[in-house]
Parts: sequence; structure tokens; C-alpha cells
Amino acid sequence: MPKRDYHNYWVYIITNKPNGVLYTGFTGGIDDRMEKHTEGIGSYFTSKYKLKKLVYFEEFQYVEDAIKREKQIKNWKRQWKINLIEETNPSWEDLWDRLGS
Repeated sequence: MPKRDYHNYWVYIITNKPNGVLYTGFTGGIDDRMEKHTEGIGSYFTSKYKLKKLVYFEEFQYVEDAIKREKQIKNWKRQWKINLIEETNPSWEDLWDRLGS
């Protein structure tokens, strides 16, 4: 199989409500991953807390960069994550709706 010149990798944060429980994740397919989260089968943690609202995402070309960023954000204090979300999404809108879910 030929190597692709470009692939999308995503780091994202989902929640259940503004200032609610936060989950930071990484995926190579945001469409499939968000479908699983919205259906409640994304992971045990996201299902337990009903995390279905995409409030932040970043796109990467290289998997190594995405994994590094995910680990960085996961190690942040909660307030830093909230600040990151509110820089680009101050009203905590569900960005999945805007992406054309």
C-alpha cells in the first residue's frame, strides 16, 4: 500500500456541559470517533459521564505531533484546558454541529 502524503489526525476535547467533565482524546478519524461518542460507545469514561459535546479540536498532519499534543493537554491543569477551550469557543458550542455532523 502506498504511503499517503497527507493524513488528518485530531486532538479533541469533549464534555457534557459548559465547565463540565472534560475528556481529551486523539484520533485518526474524527467522524467515526465522534459518532461513537455520541452513541455512547466511545469509551467507558465518556459513556459514564455522557460526554458527547465537542468543544475543542486541533488537526495535525503527523501522528507523532498529535500524540505529543494530546499528552501535553492531558497533563495540564483543568483551568488551563478551560482557558484553551474558551480562547476559540467562549460559549462552549458543540463544534461537531458546525463540522457538519
